[in-house]
Amino acid sequence: MTQVTFKTNMGDITVEVDYENAPVGAENFVHYAMEGFYNGTIFHRIIPGFMVQGGGMLPGMEDKPSGDPIENEADNGLKNVRGSVSYARTMEPHSATTQFFMNLVDNAFLDHTSKDVHGWGYAVFGKIVEGMDVLDAMAKVATTSRRGHQDVPVEDIIVEKTIVKEDD
Repeated sequence: MTQVTFKTNMGDITVEVDYENAPVGAENFVHYAMEGFYNGTIFHRIIPGFMVQGGGMLPGMEDKPSGDPIENEADNGLKNVRGSVSYARTMEPHSATTQFFMNLVDNAFLDHTSKDVHGWGYAVFGKIVEGMDVLDAMAKVATTSRRGHQDVPVEDIIVEKTIVKEDD
């Protein structure tokens, strides 16, 4: 079992990654966490009643350069339910890199339905095991539009540090 804890300026959120059902996504996420990629990034998109997104933007809404995209594993049987963690991507199904979102509610419409362009879905690779209260608090912050992005927190929510814990 591998867990990644995000130490933020609003509190800690711990995610348990699912290597069994999402091996590519889990490995990618843990790799970035171990190299400290997420340190200093912000949770840059918050939509109450939907999700909280982070993992690729720096304060000021600047993109943080990432590596190559990974294969979409949304057909792995995992669902976008409250507390699950999934990869954000563009309209291209296999475009996820570092950005992820944490589901505030059950979002079945994001699940895999088919392998056509519209049905691919968003790949779940983990779940929150501690810190749902922190995520719920994030959902209550004031948001604005900034640099062409909507739903951006007025006050930055910063990932100060990530800690990876792996059990044998």
